[in-house]
Amino acid sequence: EICKNNYTRWGQDPLCPIPQFNGNEPVTWKWVVAPMALYVIERLIRFWRSQQKVVITKVVTHPFKTYELQMKMKGFKMEVGQYVFVQCPAVSSLEWHPFTLTSAPEEDFFSIHIRIVGDWTEGLFKALGCDKTETQEAWQLPKISIDGPFGTASEDVFDYEVAMLVGAGIGVTPFASVLKSVWYKYLNNVSTLRLKKIYFYWLCRETQAFEWFADLLQSLETQMQEKNNPDFLSYNIYLTGWDESQATAFSLHHDQEKDVITGLKQKTLYGRPNWENEFKNISSAHSSSRVGVFLCGPESLAETLSKLCIGNSSVDPRGIHFIFNKENF
Repeated sequence: EICKNNYTRWGQDPLCPIPQFNGNEPVTWKWVVAPMALYVIERLIRFWRSQQKVVITKVVTHPFKTYELQMKMKGFKMEVGQYVFVQCPAVSSLEWHPFTLTSAPEEDFFSIHIRIVGDWTEGLFKALGCDKTETQEAWQLPKISIDGPFGTASEDVFDYEVAMLVGAGIGVTPFASVLKSVWYKYLNNVSTLRLKKIYFYWLCRETQAFEWFADLLQSLETQMQEKNNPDFLSYNIYLTGWDESQATAFSLHHDQEKDVITGLKQKTLYGRPNWENEFKNISSAHSSSRVGVFLCGPESLAETLSKLCIGNSSVDPRGIHFIFNKENF
């Protein structure tokens, strides 16, 4: 009390020396060092991976500003639905961009599909010579660095008897890998394949932007018919960005054997699916199965499907159960 009221005499009165203030010992480094070490290790691993030689075996241009890269790399092993980070020093020495693998693990190469939607993808398009008419030699192609693959929820598709795959727009790319792998496994030994039924839903504004995927579905459709098992894959294509002229064309050609838009036997549907009815139909067809629901799409659709998975799952352990898996973009 004496020192508090006579602060002007601090240091003069022996009873009131000048106070010395001390803070706590520095401890921030204890919380920072571990994450920083992990980050440095991750960067070193990425640098080491980027030095691995990647051979571009084929570059395929698809309609509507989409191109495909088929590559090989020593020791590269993948699972369905995984993705990789891609860098091209000829375009940018610092930028790494993620792309979903569209090839199957059974193939002797890995591939990605890239749509031109920005400066980097357009720069890579030109660096690969896709804008030229003459054939490019392999040694003329730019250096590509790959980091990955990295896992996603789609890897678990073979753990279920029934799979419900939902792709929205560019979110359809993981399921290209899944459907290819399913077909290879089906060819080799269908008896060991736990997955017995696939329900596939593709929601897109315009199918022309993903014609390469429609070609894949057409190939699978033909092959399944040749194997006398057309019901193994049930798919529905919903065109959400339709207008009056498209609706008129749809109604005029609905009775044709193949769809006028995709060339598939399954007709293109307009608008958005009635998810409540879809879940009820699957529940009726598979009353005692574990159904894996896999989504690659926006967060709003994920919330809808998650609620429906919970609402349509049976409380009886022997009944149907929908297990929701997602990856958002």
